Amino acid sequence: MSKAILYLEDGAHFIGESLSSTGESAGEVVFNTAMTGYQEILTDPSYAGQIVVMTYPLIGNYGVNEDDVESDKIHVKGFVVKEFCRHHSNHRATQSLIEYLNENNIPAIEGMDTRALTRHLRLRGAMKCILSADDFDTASLARKIKKQPAMEGSDWVKEVTTKEKYIWGQGSRIKDRGRDTSDEIRTTKYKVAAIDCGIKYNILRILTDLGCEVHVFPADATVEEIDAIAPDGLFLSNGPGDPAAVSCVIDTVRQCVGKLPIFGICLGHQILGLALGGRTYKLKFGHHGANHPVKDLLDNRIGITSQNHGFCVDIKSLPSAEVEVIAINLNDQTLEGMRHKKYPILSFQHHPEAAPGPHDAQYLFKYFIEMMEKHKVAGRQ
Repeated sequence: MSKAILYLEDGAHFIGESLSSTGESAGEVVFNTAMTGYQEILTDPSYAGQIVVMTYPLIGNYGVNEDDVESDKIHVKGFVVKEFCRHHSNHRATQSLIEYLNENNIPAIEGMDTRALTRHLRLRGAMKCILSADDFDTASLARKIKKQPAMEGSDWVKEVTTKEKYIWGQGSRIKDRGRDTSDEIRTTKYKVAAIDCGIKYNILRILTDLGCEVHVFPADATVEEIDAIAPDGLFLSNGPGDPAAVSCVIDTVRQCVGKLPIFGICLGHQILGLALGGRTYKLKFGHHGANHPVKDLLDNRIGITSQNHGFCVDIKSLPSAEVEVIAINLNDQTLEGMRHKKYPILSFQHHPEAAPGPHDAQYLFKYFIEMMEKHKVAGRQ
């Protein structure tokens, strides 16, 4: 073990111990309040460009495995915990979390006061930082931070989107929690075009289980390319960065409004809000965790949800004659769900697919299925 430093944009710094003898990484530092699900967090493309601090003090007790991943690689720029577990225990584990991080060359640090760090971020807000085991000169680190782009205005989607179109479940891309589905015959009733802004595997699993054949498109896909497969619905995925910077997707979605059912999650929800004429803004320290209460105004139920976002759609900016608020965050009253009053369009800020987190909101996918079914019936009439 060697010493390491986490230096923040405002000059605050925290000393800990690095898992590797060398290494340096820069990004936006955010904290996550989940107690479990670290492997899903590490591989969630929505964390691209960020260094994640886990607030739960002991991380890694159940190791890692080949199935609990949400993409094909780790996307976080660094990982900060109070203490890494050296002796994991789980029948599904194939290696330790420490081995997993080192194998993927992810800078990681332990031994610092994560409570003090989290409190600092709550008071001052998420900010740029550098995690280093090489450079301890605060003046040098401050100069390096100034050269790093801010999250606002940055298009991180282009870093995580698929390079070419594919159909989920075909070839080697399928990941289904250890279940061998290579020879499984699924009944598909709906064809879905999914714009990949950093899509999580569990979204694709759920849509497939609900009878969808999911065609995943790069973020720069055109309306003509989407129309070519004659989809029953359009899905807008989660993803990293500032939604306002992803202009290509906003323009595509704007052209699709009124043509077919649209369902968005997280960044997809924010992009839809922008396409419908709304605005987005950066939250002070974001929502990152698995215990956020959300009220569904459609059926008056409250669910505990998984969340991971640093930006939000401004409720007041939405055209009230066209868009209806259908879900709110009970912690801070921010927008969690909306639907169009005329067209089959709805979206949610939180993650109904969980991974990690509770499954309280998984029923929301069925809203999308119902929209596509009604649209298909209307088209046959």
